[in-house]
Amino acid sequence: MRRVHQFKTLLVTLAALCATGTACCAAGAVRAQTTVERVRTAGSLSCAVVATPEDWNKTDLHGTLAALDGEICRAVAVAVLGAKAKTTIKTFDSELQAEEALSKSAVDLAVGVTPEATSMWHWNIAFGPPVFYDGQTVLVRGDAPVAGIADLAGLKVCVVEGTDNEKVLLARTVARGIAISPLPFQEEGEMDDGLAVRHCDAISAYLSRLMQVKATYAKQLGRDRILGDLLTLSPIAPAYRRDDPQWSAIVDWTVYALIQAEASGVTAANVAAQLKASEDPVVQRLLGVDWAASRALGLAAKDWAAQVIAAVGNYGEIYERTVGPGSALQIPRGLNALWSNGGLMHPLPVQ
Repeated sequence: MRRVHQFKTLLVTLAALCATGTACCAAGAVRAQTTVERVRTAGSLSCAVVATPEDWNKTDLHGTLAALDGEICRAVAVAVLGAKAKTTIKTFDSELQAEEALSKSAVDLAVGVTPEATSMWHWNIAFGPPVFYDGQTVLVRGDAPVAGIADLAGLKVCVVEGTDNEKVLLARTVARGIAISPLPFQEEGEMDDGLAVRHCDAISAYLSRLMQVKATYAKQLGRDRILGDLLTLSPIAPAYRRDDPQWSAIVDWTVYALIQAEASGVTAANVAAQLKASEDPVVQRLLGVDWAASRALGLAAKDWAAQVIAAVGNYGEIYERTVGPGSALQIPRGLNALWSNGGLMHPLPVQ
């Protein structure tokens, strides 16, 4: 009798295990959608950009680069969805908020965040190639006899207290024996006003922010100049979740395609003509004479990069109208020039 009971117990256990195994198999059969599949199903790319509010949070030190970031979002959307792609741009007040939204799949992509190991680990995200190189420097009164950082000795240099800008400025000037008179402010607006009324001889912040200050106080600061010395280098880049290698490759090579297009002289205006007539093998591969790049990325159209360039232009065209001379910020190319022009922008081969 005891053996019969044990046998029945064994049968029940085996049945339970089989049921569990079946359920697990069924669950495994329902594969989660990839990002490309989700974007195609939605018919739109959801993208996060950062537009820093007036009340500076002392963490996001870049100026407002949302216009540039938004164009990168649109470029990726066209690569995946074609010429009539739709893009939903979601604006966040900080990089932290944008990264959290990306981590929770509230957006498909975030553009305009600073690559950091801590962010990568905390949010389980990864970063693509930089789309803008920023860095800390100094905006100096036009009548101050200053040619470089060393000439700041004895001048009142204003900075926002409690930020990395303050720490870096003090560390670098002390290390070089430059005796500045640091003047900390609690808010960015107060610091900007301090320079405008000449309470400060100079202010130190990221280049993108200093250009924003010059644009905001154009009349007061029109002759003021930004020093060529950079105290730090801080790129911004696209970010994506780490669990989708195809999606990360598409984002990366879309950026590379924009940069290669500028290097090869392919523009929104001439891309159709180049597609038909160019005999340059680099241009031919970029514009999809063969299926190599599109097949590797899993894209439907072999001329995906040509469609991207036709829609948004090459990297130089995007830069010009969003943050460069054609915009209110008028940020010079500097480090954001092509590698062939002394900058840091360079592509990997689009092939």
